[in-house]
Amino acid sequence: MKIFYVFVITCLMASCIQRDKKDIKKDQFISDLMQKMTLEEKIAQLNLITPTAGTGPFKTKRAIVKLQEGDAGNVLSLRGTPKRIHDKLAFADSTRLRIPILNALDIIHGYRTIFPIPLGLSCTWDTVLIEKTARIAAVEATSMGYHQTYSPMVDITRDPRWGRVMEGSGEDAYLGSLIARAMVKGYQGDDLSDPTSLMACIKHFAAYGAAEAGRDYNTTDMSRITLYQNYLPPYKAAVDAGAGSIMTSFNDIEGIPATANKWLLTDLLRDDWGFNGIVVSDYSCVSELIPHGVAEDYKEAVQKSIDAGLDMDMASEGYATYLKELVDEGKVSMQQVDKACRRVLEGKYDLGLFADPYRNYDPDRYKKVILTQENKEVAKLAVSKSIVLLKNDNQVLPLKKDSKIALVGPLVEDQYEMMSMWSPDGQKDSVVSILEGIKNINPNVEFTEGTQVTDNPGYLKNFGKFDEEKQAQLVDKALKISKNADVIVAVLGESRNISGEAKSMSDITLPNCQLQLLKKLKATGKPVVLVLLNGRPLTLEDNLDYTDAALVAWRPGTMAGAGIADVLFGNYNPSGKLTMTFPRSLGQVPIYYNYKNTGRPFKDGERGAFKSRYLDETNAPLFPFGYGLSYTTFKYGDVELSDTLLIGADKRLSVSINITNSGSYAGEETVQLYLNDPVASIARPVKELKKFKKVFLQPGESQKVAFSLSHEDLKFYNNDLQWDWESGKFNVYVGTNSADVKGADFVWKK
Repeated sequence: MKIFYVFVITCLMASCIQRDKKDIKKDQFISDLMQKMTLEEKIAQLNLITPTAGTGPFKTKRAIVKLQEGDAGNVLSLRGTPKRIHDKLAFADSTRLRIPILNALDIIHGYRTIFPIPLGLSCTWDTVLIEKTARIAAVEATSMGYHQTYSPMVDITRDPRWGRVMEGSGEDAYLGSLIARAMVKGYQGDDLSDPTSLMACIKHFAAYGAAEAGRDYNTTDMSRITLYQNYLPPYKAAVDAGAGSIMTSFNDIEGIPATANKWLLTDLLRDDWGFNGIVVSDYSCVSELIPHGVAEDYKEAVQKSIDAGLDMDMASEGYATYLKELVDEGKVSMQQVDKACRRVLEGKYDLGLFADPYRNYDPDRYKKVILTQENKEVAKLAVSKSIVLLKNDNQVLPLKKDSKIALVGPLVEDQYEMMSMWSPDGQKDSVVSILEGIKNINPNVEFTEGTQVTDNPGYLKNFGKFDEEKQAQLVDKALKISKNADVIVAVLGESRNISGEAKSMSDITLPNCQLQLLKKLKATGKPVVLVLLNGRPLTLEDNLDYTDAALVAWRPGTMAGAGIADVLFGNYNPSGKLTMTFPRSLGQVPIYYNYKNTGRPFKDGERGAFKSRYLDETNAPLFPFGYGLSYTTFKYGDVELSDTLLIGADKRLSVSINITNSGSYAGEETVQLYLNDPVASIARPVKELKKFKKVFLQPGESQKVAFSLSHEDLKFYNNDLQWDWESGKFNVYVGTNSADVKGADFVWKK
């Protein structure tokens, strides 16, 4: 045994020595290169341009010219065939020092193989699968010549009005942190220099998901305890996972926009967290410091940004215009420019671009790795696992494979609509439509649109018109095909144009034209199954009255129809669990499960006027965090503890519960464990997710699910922003969602 330990220690020492040699070689290479660089060449490395839009002082110059002349060292949204992309990246060869160009793209939920939106993927609670989707995206994107993706978005989101909730993983910091790690690992792999590695860019730093009123680009205001406890953990997890870059957010933190916030970008990110990668602004954020009201002009905006610790200026080109002048005036030091330039060059070095600027360019490689059958199978599984079953009265689902189906909905055969605004590189013809997917299993289908997508006046003002006569015809046809059907499947929800960036909505109900269709379909007396396509939680309480079953399919991507059909017909038993709370009404927003009690807490059913409650609505959501039904049922036993009194930080507590599949279908259940610290130095949430496990059970099968807790699981940020735990009583809850739980309590003392 002693020999074994000596061997392990020797290997570890050898590994450290090897890493040190690698770092020394990189440092020397970058130092030698920077000694040859002029100030202008260094500034060019901090300039990130895009050919898709002209912004900033250089907007009169074409992006191609900027790359050829060495005015920019980085580009985003460069599109075309691999050869065209290669030829544009080769412009670096015409510059004096031939420094390779960093080529970035927004690859949010797949490159060509499009997976469900990140909010949908998070509902799988399957980090292994999520990592696999990121790996596939990296392999596909790098085959085209891309080096960096502006993903993952790890913003914690509690307001479904915000259109960008679709890009994140929901409202919980613990689950969001696990997913952030998985995506970074999937994109980057084990070695950034691998030709299939795609540098991750964490966004948006920080707390962008808390934009007031759910309105994009809006201000964010919160206490530091809330920031540390609920919003920062996923960013920190992604940094710890080795993400190569991070993007600043549009919002301010304590009155200072993130792009100019030295506390955020230097004190916290660099000094406290030890992040050594590239910090890039979001699109034109540097110039936006002017309307923010913290900079008088472009020049001051540039000075404040580089003072804060921003390395790379996306699109506004303020760095390219004013940094030299600021250095000449002594307002910005050469040391500041050198630090930023070194980080960008180190990122390119880590990606292997100096060794091979074109990453083993092969114009035909993409044909071998894009949209492969294996990739499609993963995408299909991701669709099925992301679907959340909300309702299933009288076991209407799964559908019989020989049933007569009336398939109704304006998006049913629209391949383009199965993607999102964040899948511009997805290929429409590769998408399996819902109509095709259902027909592949049961061809006994009649289809009609049934309704226009929306009659919302506010939305139509920007995106089109509503035709009353056409609507009447569509509804009549839907009712006609429903007469001979055994079941009606209504595919409704949001258009892809309603969720995403700059897609905030003040009304998150189904459009009235869709609701009126649902009412009429229900009046036929036939069972109605609602399939929702959406990019955010919706207020559905009134809508669900006119359905017998309902499921959320999000924006499902390339294998939309195949994955949805598998769930509808029972080839896959739905197992998705919500990662954002669904409100009953808009007035409840923002709403989330891990709220804190007030001095006058209210529980539904209690009496008393002077409580924290609404007069016209319950406090409870329509569907809580962690909610999701199955075609089977799972019976939970009582919570069992290995001890009720623990003393010392070295102890561990076992929490177990017996789960039985009490239904008639085999199925997967996500067992969730929550903790509550009822008395602490600061008020703590009523529940916090701490652990979860997936179990697959056959009908009648039981399994004891055990969790192990340590004192680390009791920690929180106290009033001094110290990550610590306190002695006392704790409540532990285990259940199928955050509201439906079994409980026990224990005491743990230091």
